[in-house]
Parts: sequence; C-alpha cells; structure tokens
Amino acid sequence: MVIFKDFSISFKGIKVINNLNFKIKSNSILGIVGESGSGKSLTSLALIGLLPKTAKVSGKINFLDTELFSLSEKEFQKYRGKEISMIFQEPMSSLNPTITCGKQVAEILSIHTKLSKQEIREEVTSLFEKVKLPRPKHIYDSFPHEISGGQKQRVMIAMAIACKPKLLIADEPTTALDVTVQKEIILLLKNLQLETQMSILFISHDLNLVSEIADDVLVMYKGEIVEYGNTTSVFKNPKENYTKALINSKPKENVRLKKLPTVKDFINETVENSVFSKEERKVYHEKIYSTTPFLEVKNLKKEFISKSFLFTKPNVVKAVNDVSFSLYQGETLGLVGESGCGKSTLVRTILQLEKATNGEIFYQGKDITKLNTKELKLMRKDIQIIFQDPFSSLNPRKTVGEAILEPMTVHKILSHKKERKDYVLELFKNVGLDVTHYDRYPHEFSGGQRQRIGIARAIALQPKLLICDESVSALDVSIQAQILNLLNELKLKYNFTYIFISHDLSVVKYMSDQLIVMNAGQIEEIGDADEIYTNPKKEYTKTLISAIPKGI
Repeated sequence: MVIFKDFSISFKGIKVINNLNFKIKSNSILGIVGESGSGKSLTSLALIGLLPKTAKVSGKINFLDTELFSLSEKEFQKYRGKEISMIFQEPMSSLNPTITCGKQVAEILSIHTKLSKQEIREEVTSLFEKVKLPRPKHIYDSFPHEISGGQKQRVMIAMAIACKPKLLIADEPTTALDVTVQKEIILLLKNLQLETQMSILFISHDLNLVSEIADDVLVMYKGEIVEYGNTTSVFKNPKENYTKALINSKPKENVRLKKLPTVKDFINETVENSVFSKEERKVYHEKIYSTTPFLEVKNLKKEFISKSFLFTKPNVVKAVNDVSFSLYQGETLGLVGESGCGKSTLVRTILQLEKATNGEIFYQGKDITKLNTKELKLMRKDIQIIFQDPFSSLNPRKTVGEAILEPMTVHKILSHKKERKDYVLELFKNVGLDVTHYDRYPHEFSGGQRQRIGIARAIALQPKLLICDESVSALDVSIQAQILNLLNELKLKYNFTYIFISHDLSVVKYMSDQLIVMNAGQIEEIGDADEIYTNPKKEYTKTLISAIPKGI
C-alpha cells in the first residue's frame, strides 16, 4: 500500500532521516518506535505532506501507485484528510477551542464530500456513535473544553476516519491518557481497522502498547532503521542492543530492580540486574515506619461549588472527599487514579494552593491549613514540585542557571551569589547536566535534559518533600529510566520524601513504598505498593491494573 524507497530528509545539508526502506501493508498496522529525535514524527509528516518548507527530501514514497512527492500542494490536498488522515498526540491543542466538536468534524466532510448540511450532521453524529462517544448529539454542540481528554481524542479519531481513509497515522495518540482510557482507544482503533480494513501507522514510545496493536514493527534510532519485522519476532528475539534497551527500560511487573537499565547501559554492555529484595524492602520499611509521620492528612475535604442560575441549586463537586493518610520521612508514596479522581486537587490542597473545605494537614506536627502568609512562604521552601511539562514551567527568556538561582535568592538559600552559583553548578553535576549548560536557554535542551533542569530547580531550595506530578509521563522509556534512577539516587543522597503521581501504574509501583488508589475524590485502596499491585482487593484497582499494556 505504502512503500518508502531510499527515503531521506535533510535540513541545511544535514541528514536527519537516512535512507528509509519499508512498507505499510494493506489492511494492517505498522508500529514505529524509538526515542525522541529518532525521526518517527518526521516520517509521518512526510507521508501526509506537512514537512517544513526548509526540508529537502530524496527517494520516494509510493502511496497506492502514486509517488507523493511528485504531487503539487493542490494535488496533495485531495489525498490529505481523505485518503491519508492523522490523529495527533495532543487533542486539546489540535482542536479549535472556539468551534464546537461537531462543526470541526463537519468541516472535513464539507471539503471532501458533496453531502448536504443535514446529511453531514447525521454523518457526524453517526461517527460519534462509532467511536463510542456518550450522548453524541450533545457532544456535537459541545466545545472541546467541555469534554474529557479521552472524549477529545475520540472526536479526533472521528475526524480522522470521517472520509474513510485508506491510511490512518496515529502519532502518540494515547500518551496523555489514563491506562483505562488508553485501553479503550487502542481497542477502538483495532476494531475500526478490522471494520474498515484501512492501514494504520501507529507511532509510540511505549513498546508494550505497540506490541498489543501492531502486526509489524519498525525500530528507529537517529533517523535510521535499526530493526524491522513481524512484531512477535522482533519483541521476542530482538537482534540489536538498542531494541533490547527499549524493551527492557520499562519497570518489570514481577521484580524490583535497584537500577533500571538504560540505552547507554545496553550499548556499552554495562547492564546491572541487582534486585531490591523483599528482605531489603522490609528492613528499609521497618526503619522509616518506626518514626513519627512526616505529613499527616486527616479527613481532608475540598469542594467546588459551581455558580447557579436563578431558582436553581448550586452544584457541589466533592473533588477530595474525606481523605486521610500518613507520609513518613524517606518514603515514596504513590498516587494513582483516573483523570478527575482528585489526585491533583489533593496535592494542590497539601501545597495550600487550594484552601481545604474541611480537615487538617499536619506537616512536621503543625497544621498548615492555619498558617499565615509568612509561615506559608517558609513552608513552601520545604515542599517543592516537579512538573509534568518542564518546558512550559521554565521562563524561555531566562537561562536555566538564572531560573534556578531566582528561587534560591528569594528564599535566601546560602549567603551570596557566587556561593549560590557554585551550588547550582554542583547540582547540575548531580542531576547529570554539564556545567556549560548554566548559560543556555530552555529551547536549547532535549525533553530529558529539561526534566533534569526541573529536578535541579526543585532541589535547589533544599526541600524535604518533593511532589512529582506526572513528571516522567511525556518521556521516552529510556529517558524515563534515567530520570527514575536519578530520583532514586537523589532520595538516598538527600533523604528526600516523595509523593509520586502518574497514570503509568508500572512506574508508580516501581517507585513507591506505599500506594494510594483514588477514585471519585476518595481513597479506594491504600497499602504496600507491591501487595496492591499483586493482590488488588477492589474492583476499581483490578480494572486499572488489567488495563496496563503487558507486551509480548
């Protein structure tokens, strides 16, 4: 169906995609995996004709016997959206916030078909039913901000399949979604593929996910094909060290390694397989749980009251509903649950960014819900957060050195600027950055490096508690492994305490001592992370765990 022949892309004479030769077969799913910068997305953009104008291409892409790069832009438009369609990674930024969901899907049908307005509306409603959106007629008239992340992604899929394309490109379509929603989207794509017999190019950095959906797999590294073949044979018998690294960088279900292997470890053949045994965990837990709690949350409630119209009762949303737990010095407490379960609100209330409706939060024996502004400022130095997206949380106009120095100056960490700068340079070494990075700007770094900068900034204030809010969810598996190893090393070095939030349960289980499962603002289950993962008691927890892609 699609044949890439000696295909290359270069910018300013530098090749970024080098001599690709592969096929996307008819009525099948091809998965592409690899780290950021390996060329996955550029390959897909070439296929849909959306490469930057500065890109120079050589070789051929044949689609149904048509050489795509022989087409003019006007001719390509007949294919784009109709014959070749694409689902992007982030539906919120791909959907127009000022236009209703239905009208956005209707637009593509009005361009590529001769249906009447009424027929288009009926077809869009039918598409919404096909992608299993609840209340399709209501969602037709809803704006993107009025529906959930999973529903937005379903709208994007409806838009992509509206013209019954022969090829669907899915570029990281489930990265930002909960495991349960991710499972639904994967099942939906598989069913749509079987029903319509279209081909799918599925791009992801989650190898377990690719192994569940793809017939064939292509492994890319630095713009080149490392391995290519049937999914089962590639995953069961990988030939290249790079492929082995990608497969083994994810935390294992049945064993807790002291250090996750990285791509560098496999390439240099320096993989360590030492296990954090049950006995070692038991000794460690006896040590930390014999102390008094570091943080105590008692009967915490946070309610949001929506504005009411005349003569109607205001709607009360119980975002956090009677939550109680204890956190100990040196512990990592995992926090999991679907979007909207109350994880972020709970953390924001602990940070006092939201005022509790009821309940108490004791930090080192003091109820922080009763602190004044000055006392809160002092407390915030002790509790720092590592954000999900380090790029949007860094000021693009400041060098990363200045970004880390600024909060240190505000909180009077160390006595003068030179001392602070020396401390920041030492931090850079501790988080795996180079001292030459001090004067660079955020855009000059990769995603993994930016996350290291975010960690350096958080620990610069010498905090006691670090909150990791989805801080590894957008990273490739190999970079994710590096960051998880780093967090564990820093925990031992500085005696940090973590609250670790993620929708990736295998990562949370690997990092955590105790685990809290939240659902609808309440604690569904709480206990030892390994025990909950192995023997979940509640149906909700079982559903979350069963939704994790297991791989081959």
